[in-house]
Parts: sequence; C-alpha cells; structure tokens
Amino acid sequence: MVEGLKLVRRIALAEPLRRYVVDEFQPGEAVQSDADWLAYCRETGETVFHPTSTCRIGTVVDEHLRVKGLERLRVIDASVMPAVPSGNTNAAVVAIAEKGAGLVLASQ
Repeated sequence: MVEGLKLVRRIALAEPLRRYVVDEFQPGEAVQSDADWLAYCRETGETVFHPTSTCRIGTVVDEHLRVKGLERLRVIDASVMPAVPSGNTNAAVVAIAEKGAGLVLASQ
C-alpha cells in the first residue's frame, strides 16, 4: 500500500497531470516518510470485501459445518466459504444459514 500510494502521488505530480492538480486533499503534504505513509494506511485503509473464509469447509469445519476437534460447535456464517467471492456475499450467507439450520435440526 505504501509503495502504491507513493506511486500515485508521483504520477499526479508529473506532467501532464500536474497542471490539473490544484492541491493534494489526502493524505496531504505532511505525509512524506514510509512511516507516515504506513500510519496513514492504517488509519484510513478499509477492505471492500466482507470478511469471509477464516473457517473454511474442509480445513476448519467439516461438511456438516462442525468445527474439527471440538464437540457441539458449528460455524454457520460467511467464514466457512472456501474463497472470498467477488460479488456480494448476502445470497451465499443466506444459503449457508439455511443449510446450517437444517443440519442443526437434523442432528437433534
């Protein structure tokens, strides 16, 4: 991120773009060192993806969404997805929830 933002600044300040740049709004001229850039990234950085794939099926949970090595614990949310989807996670999470509810009810 630091190197990418420094590159963007260099591009914006190079001709022919320089004549169209009135001022740098963010992060501003005070950010110069790599430490400054890193602090800026940490303060303002966000992800466009919803958190997913931290308890992948087959790795952390089995095909019944049960946590491997533990009893009576299931993970039924976006974290069981095997990979981060490129689109919205809503429909996939609803499907996981419905499947998980059915698995829980069937085990009682």
